Amino acid sequence: MQFQVILTSVALLASLMLPHTAHARTGERDDVLTEMSQAYKKGDRKRLSALLPQARGHVLEPWAAYWELTSRLDTASNSEVQAFFSRYAGSYQEDRLRNDWLLQLGRRREFEALLVELPKYRMNDDRAVRCYGLLAEATLKGTDVSAQVAELWLAQKEADDACAAAAEQQYQAGKLKASVVWQRARLGFENERVKVATQAVDILNPKWAEQVGAVYASPVRFLDDKVTALRAKTKELVTLALIRLAATDASAAADELNKIRWRTQLTHEERSWVWGVVGKRAASRLTDGAINYFSHAQDQHLSAEHLAWKVRAGLRAGNWPEVLSAINAMPEPMRQDSTWVYWRARAILAQQPAVAQKGQAKGLAAAQSLMNEAQAASPAPQADATTARQLLESIASNKGFYEQLALEELGRPITVPEAVQPLSATEKEAAQQNPGLRRALYAIQMGLRPEGVREWNYTTNLHTRGGMSDRELLAAAQLACDLQVWDRCINTSERTKAVVDMTQRYPMPFKQEVVQRAGRIGLDAAYVYGLIRQESRFVMDAQSHVGAAGLMQVMPATAKWTAKKIGLSDFKPHQITERDTNITIGTGYLKLVLDSFEGSMPLAAAAYNAGPSRSRNWRGQDGSPTLEAAIWAENVPFSETRDYVKKVLANTTNYAALLTGKPQSLKARLGTIGPQGQAKFVDEDLP
Repeated sequence: MQFQVILTSVALLASLMLPHTAHARTGERDDVLTEMSQAYKKGDRKRLSALLPQARGHVLEPWAAYWELTSRLDTASNSEVQAFFSRYAGSYQEDRLRNDWLLQLGRRREFEALLVELPKYRMNDDRAVRCYGLLAEATLKGTDVSAQVAELWLAQKEADDACAAAAEQQYQAGKLKASVVWQRARLGFENERVKVATQAVDILNPKWAEQVGAVYASPVRFLDDKVTALRAKTKELVTLALIRLAATDASAAADELNKIRWRTQLTHEERSWVWGVVGKRAASRLTDGAINYFSHAQDQHLSAEHLAWKVRAGLRAGNWPEVLSAINAMPEPMRQDSTWVYWRARAILAQQPAVAQKGQAKGLAAAQSLMNEAQAASPAPQADATTARQLLESIASNKGFYEQLALEELGRPITVPEAVQPLSATEKEAAQQNPGLRRALYAIQMGLRPEGVREWNYTTNLHTRGGMSDRELLAAAQLACDLQVWDRCINTSERTKAVVDMTQRYPMPFKQEVVQRAGRIGLDAAYVYGLIRQESRFVMDAQSHVGAAGLMQVMPATAKWTAKKIGLSDFKPHQITERDTNITIGTGYLKLVLDSFEGSMPLAAAAYNAGPSRSRNWRGQDGSPTLEAAIWAENVPFSETRDYVKKVLANTTNYAALLTGKPQSLKARLGTIGPQGQAKFVDEDLP
């Protein structure tokens, strides 16, 4: 059966590899494309131009032409660019080059030409391009674009030309407030990007900008210099100094903020922001009492990130009123995220009368039953419980971590949704004949994975050219599944809205090998699958920027240590990308990590991603609180690891439902997490 699937996949891939031009034979001149890709990475313009004629007629000709032209875009004529747009109209490469061209026009301040091209730009997802477009509108037409510019500029992580230029133009025109410019500078200091702050302050006053570096380097010295004579026009520099101090030493910043001179000379808004930084710093270090720092701030003056960390600190402290207050102060789009919908519902329930709280351990259903009994005496809580139920209902599904928790809070188990209607031959054929999908798959097959992934994503993305319907997305995902391009299979299927195909979203390649190996060493196969899905999306040659390799993304040193530990005496480093070896070593290491953390899946997942020592530190020392694992996971300091733990556990629960055919519980897998106490670590030398 498995052999038949492989034969079918090979045949399908062969049919897709056929170029679109009749005179080009399958596989011919692939080496030319490979060489052009390498020349593009090296910036070898001459080699690209010399090779381009040989790439004509190849299925990936649009990529070859894009590499050649974009490598010399700074000197290309408008007629050359327009000829490219015409020749490759409707392709990803056309839109990708238009993105590059718009940036070029923006840098040159050729605003009339930019406004002609901008409406043709389909992706429209480049902030710099959008800022140049707004700058052009304001310059040529005098349009007030300050609100759009502020939103884009504040979202940019690094210093740039486009949004900064648009912000400066709007500020000089009297349409962008100075407070927005200072907010940009604050974000620069808070996120350790001094260039961002300097660029922003320079818009207001070049002389102030000259001081930014000194303030950043030595905030304490700057604050001491301002003790006797604080001038109002540089007051924001004092705020920046306090932010910098807070980012490096939260306790020292808190002491400084409590000094009477800053309480009287800084506004509530300025002080609230700094207290937000202090609180965020303390909360991200899992400091007991971090929530108390936030009590000095007014929620309406905190940034979105400050509010998120206030919620986390409130969860750790069990301070549900502060949790609810912070979520209510979040911007509306942020508040609609399933994370904050779930915790808002929980905060509402936690503040119900004691009679309701007794039932909360059994979920909302039990809690509401008890509240119904008390409704005559106190009708208000019933209304709150209704609000909580509506919030939970709005996200409840098997889609992700908080969606699954919402299901269980409503008293429902996590099960596999009904199977979708099978794809028709016509739907499958349409996906197979889609030019963008064909090029993407060919590029991936050739080893040009980054290019193939970008073109695939563009072709399937819901915001391009009207996008794909759910059924079209399912057909595209199935095409990738059939060809064992598992990352595109999963990611594409996840974009459907009204229908869910669990076999696409949670595939189980190498099932015999994974299940047998997991069973042999006492691991839950669903946990192994949940981790692989998050680590590599089943791409066997996946390699991270830090050197982790293979299906289970094992680091070289970890692989060597584990091989020795599990008795794999003939292991060679190059074998780590081999499927069976990677599964053997990856599962062996995961089992050792899990045993080291007394079987806690959340702690082991965090350790697998960020290292065992960090996971041990995050569980706390003697005296630290024992927490619901969901609260612990939400407080993981590293955003990547926080996201990883939640996704691995949600994946695991769905895989368990698929493997067993039985209802599952995420809460049961999470449990509680507290300090280890005096117990000796198992394998303390775990890498």
